[in-house]
Amino acid sequence: MQTLRRGDRLLVTAVNRSAGPVEVELTGTAAGDQPLPVRAVVPAHRSLTLLQVPVSAGAPRLELRAVPGEPYRVARDVVYSLPVEESRVELGQGFHGGFSHDDPGNRYAVDLIVPEGTPVFAARAGVVVQTRAGHSEGGVDPSLRSRANFVRVLHDDGSMALYAHLRENGVTVRPGQQVTLGQVLGYTGNTGFSSGPHLHFAVQVNVGMRLESVPFRMIGPQGLLRLDRR
Repeated sequence: MQTLRRGDRLLVTAVNRSAGPVEVELTGTAAGDQPLPVRAVVPAHRSLTLLQVPVSAGAPRLELRAVPGEPYRVARDVVYSLPVEESRVELGQGFHGGFSHDDPGNRYAVDLIVPEGTPVFAARAGVVVQTRAGHSEGGVDPSLRSRANFVRVLHDDGSMALYAHLRENGVTVRPGQQVTLGQVLGYTGNTGFSSGPHLHFAVQVNVGMRLESVPFRMIGPQGLLRLDRR
C-alpha cells in the first residue's frame, strides 16, 4: 500500500509486485471518496488507486489485505500428474487429514512422502506467481506454519497449485515464468509445519479474500490415486 499526496488529496494505492492477480481489501477509518471496506482485483505488476482522502481530513488509519488470484473462478475437472517420481512416492496425509489438513486452504490437500531433495515436477502447466525459498526451519510447532518454502502456479482457469515444504534454496523457478507439465519446480524438504520430508500439494481458488482448497484427481503408476483421508 502506498499513500501519495496529489494536490489537496491523498491517494491510497495498492501495488501488486507479484506475477499474478491479487484481490485486495482496504479497511480502516478515513473520510474518503467512498465507504470502506473497498475490494478490488489488482493485475500482476500493476497498481490501483483504491481511495482518495482530502488532506484536510488528516492521516487515514488503514489496513490492506491481499489474497492471490481472482475471486470466484471455478477450477476445471483436470487430472493432475504426480508431481514426484512415481517409484519413490508414498501417500501420507490425504483429503481431510487430521494432522494439518483441517482448514479450508488445505482440506483437500495431499502429502506425498519422499526423501528430502526429491525433484518436484509441475503437475499441470501454468505460470509461477509466488515462490519462497529462504526458510530452513521445520517441525511440528504450529508457529512454523508460515515458514514453509513453496511454489505457487496459476493455471488458465484461475485455480492455483501449491507445492510446499520445499528445502532451503530448493526452488528452481521464478515468479512470472511459464512452466510446462513435468518441468522441475524445485526439491522437496521439511520446512515449515512438517513432521518429516514430504511434498504438500493442493489446488486452491480464491473464494473472496480467502483461499480454499478444492478436490482434484491425480494419476499415478497404477491409475487414479485414492486421495481421501488416511
